[in-house]
Amino acid sequence: MTRKTGFLSHELYMWHDTGSAAIFYPAGLKVQPGEHAENAETKRRFRNVLEVSGLLDKLVDIRPRAATEEEILRVHTRDYVARIKALSADRGGDAGETTPFGPGSYEIALLSAGGAIALTDAVMTGKIDNGYALVRPPGHHAEPDRGRGFCIFANIPVAAHHARKAHGIRRIAVVDWDVHHGNGTEKIFYEDAEALTISIHQDNWYPADSGHIHQTGDGAGKGYNINVPLPPGCGRDPYIATFERVVVPALRRFRPELIYIASGFDGSIYDPLGRMMVTSNTYRKLTQIMLGLADELCGGRLVLSHEGGYSAAYVPFCGLAVMEELSGIPTDIEDVFAAFIDTCGGHQLYPHQDEIIAKAAVLANGIPQR
Repeated sequence: MTRKTGFLSHELYMWHDTGSAAIFYPAGLKVQPGEHAENAETKRRFRNVLEVSGLLDKLVDIRPRAATEEEILRVHTRDYVARIKALSADRGGDAGETTPFGPGSYEIALLSAGGAIALTDAVMTGKIDNGYALVRPPGHHAEPDRGRGFCIFANIPVAAHHARKAHGIRRIAVVDWDVHHGNGTEKIFYEDAEALTISIHQDNWYPADSGHIHQTGDGAGKGYNINVPLPPGCGRDPYIATFERVVVPALRRFRPELIYIASGFDGSIYDPLGRMMVTSNTYRKLTQIMLGLADELCGGRLVLSHEGGYSAAYVPFCGLAVMEELSGIPTDIEDVFAAFIDTCGGHQLYPHQDEIIAKAAVLANGIPQR
């Protein structure tokens, strides 16, 4: 089944300057600097493999716009936005915690959040059935009053608030498959009963002491935040089990009107900033599950916004698999890495992995039926 699938990107996303670093440690006398982990290369290669495969020509081109300050202020504090704007107009700086940026990155971050908004509009108006926003800087770590983990503005929450205001949407769901905890998304919606947030991440990885299974929301939002902190080393079967036993029942009970995926490919086996074993075939399966849920619950409305993923060699294969599934259009590019890795050991569901999934499944089935 082919679908009208949108793809959004912009060259300016690649111009966001994170400077030189040793992975993410700032350049200086302690370590020899090189390229910052959050650089443009993985995103360029993702977009480029779509073009080489021929798939890009069959997708609907969605153009981004800059988010307005008013739209950003629905999520972030005025003081924080003003500080980023002032630093960007000067020499740049750090948005809060391991989030360096150079001159002009305020405007690029507005375009990144605005890209998620533009894709949301295209889905909500029926221009496309679903779509992928290949934006940069990412957003799921950004908190209301500070940036964290390479993220400046919270792209998906900004877009979700726009969907509510511009399109009358009430219930939204955010499923985060990035290997790091979606702390910013969690914090923004933690007391919101009309937002279901689910983060599947490596246990106690980043941020430290964050994303625990007992953190389920507060106030009116109690029960509407689910963390699945998977042990390091999870591959195919634990991820699929998490979606089948946690994500599927949770969304069916919540019945969102719009679904977002915070799409990080740093859960892949070759990622330098994660310790999981996922291949493109697993991301393909997870996308199939989410497409089925979107069709069943909200007219197919599914918006993916790019987050992490730091293997320049492997991110493109993961991204291509997702785009093939979203559009229903296969290509002739084979993931030669997965052909090897998927035959190796370690992909089965082990008891210590099953234990945490079972606990999260209880939370999913405890969500009030809508």
